[in-house]
Amino acid sequence: MEHGSGGSEVLTQALVFLGATCVLIPALKKLKISAVMGFLFIGVAMGPHVLGRLANDLPWLAAFEFEQSEPTLLLAELGIVFLLFVIGLEVSLERLWSLRRYVFGLGFLQVTLSAIAITAVAMLFGNGFTVSAVIGIAFALSSTALVLQLLRERSQIATPVGRASFSILLMQDLMVVPILFLVAALSPGANAFGDQVGVALLTSLVSLAAIIIIGRLLLRPLFRWVAAADSREIFIAAAFLAAIGMAGAAQMAGLSAALGAFLAGLLLAETEFRHQIETDLEPFKDLLLGLFFVTVGMQIDVSLLLSEPFRILIGVAGLFLVKGLIITGLARVFGFSWRRAGQMGLLLGQAGEFAFVVIAAARAGGAIPNDTAAYMLIVTALSIFVTPIVAGIGARLANRIAGDGPSAPPPDAASETGHVVIAGFGRVGQTLADILGAQEIPHVGIEGDASAVAQLRNEGRPVHYGDASSAAVLASVGAPNAAAIVVTISDAEAVERIVAEARRAWPHIPVYARARDGEHAHRLHAAGAALASPDSIEAALQLGEALLNGVGVPDEVARRIIADRREEEVAKAIYRGGRKPEVEPQRS
Repeated sequence: MEHGSGGSEVLTQALVFLGATCVLIPALKKLKISAVMGFLFIGVAMGPHVLGRLANDLPWLAAFEFEQSEPTLLLAELGIVFLLFVIGLEVSLERLWSLRRYVFGLGFLQVTLSAIAITAVAMLFGNGFTVSAVIGIAFALSSTALVLQLLRERSQIATPVGRASFSILLMQDLMVVPILFLVAALSPGANAFGDQVGVALLTSLVSLAAIIIIGRLLLRPLFRWVAAADSREIFIAAAFLAAIGMAGAAQMAGLSAALGAFLAGLLLAETEFRHQIETDLEPFKDLLLGLFFVTVGMQIDVSLLLSEPFRILIGVAGLFLVKGLIITGLARVFGFSWRRAGQMGLLLGQAGEFAFVVIAAARAGGAIPNDTAAYMLIVTALSIFVTPIVAGIGARLANRIAGDGPSAPPPDAASETGHVVIAGFGRVGQTLADILGAQEIPHVGIEGDASAVAQLRNEGRPVHYGDASSAAVLASVGAPNAAAIVVTISDAEAVERIVAEARRAWPHIPVYARARDGEHAHRLHAAGAALASPDSIEAALQLGEALLNGVGVPDEVARRIIADRREEEVAKAIYRGGRKPEVEPQRS
């Protein structure tokens, strides 16, 4: 159905998508159905194969139909780009290097053996070699977008299953260029296949190296320059530029856009800006990725499914069975327990979004007939649709089966526990960090001054650039698992916002704050601070101790007088009506 043209069509599609998201996703979440399943359901129900056909008899329904237009597909691809960019931010180069055995061993074997096995099964069902090979190649890869989103939803990215699954998906992305050349070679009239693949591999490696080198030289200076402007809008624009720019560069080099975005995130993961970038892009990523899943749901032709249910369901089940067995077996060879290996097999058993590209290229080149292409499209889309259910079953079975416990992921700020989060890393924050460091108490800081962060990191300080008043930024440095949060910035209103936000998000974690004066300390206490220390009072007390010493009062007596006075002032500032705290402050 046509809704209009140009900007009007884009606006209509945006309204339909946002309206369906606001109405249906919350309802499905109340039923404990994941957002991924919700977006897939929207694509099926509101796409051309359900609502579109109903609109033929009820024209008023056309206003609610979701169409697979060019702008929609472009925005959906951006969802995948941002997902891989954010994943890259969470994976340091050191961690990636530690996964090399899984990437080049487990990942390469999975793609190769899956393609061979699926090709053989397709030939057993009477297909010719060329058609079978295209089916095998297309179905050998899994859905990067879906699997990584499921792992993120379940906080499993850093688990052994998550790391190994990510390694396989990364190798699959590296295989994109050779696979496209292989599909072209299978088309009628193709020749010089060996030379083409060799050139493709060499081009891929050179392009990959060039992108990494250029990105490493440009990205950190770019973000330091932008952060110095102290504008969140410009900072977000720089994050968009990094993700989309690297994705575009990779695509021009013949690699996947998702791989380019991942490399951009990977290079920025080593910088002080990673947590703020991740926080700023998260809402855009989730919404655009949701749009991608909607477009996948739109590929499911319900009428075709109803006309040939047995053939299609056998294809989906067979795909999960063949890939699941191969991945499970390989995972066992690489040292995983049965429960983790089986969980990986079910998680990665679907076909991926790249299958749509392979199918389109093979059909355009005459390698497969139209009816086979239609069958492959619905098997691909349906396998993606059922993956959240299948993977959920796998996770529950894994939890029931006795086995080795999860090994600890490589430590980073977000996975650390029992540490102190310091919001504001100026003079006061650095002093507190020194005190904590002297007692070997782990800590991490958030600071909004980019130039200060750069200098502090050069000194080896554990500090990151970001807006400490954002709960998402605090969470990215491990606030949910912290022993305490301390707010040391001088902006009184910002301190109140941070205290209130931290107490709202994590009421079980004590928050200590720097106050401007006694009145400000009262407000911070009302916001939930466990302790607020007024600057003016502390300055007066320190001056008073020096004054007492200067007029002849013995040091010990002066310290005791000031300690008593400090206790009284803290009680008056924090506890209403001068009521003393249940636990008295320690005297210094």
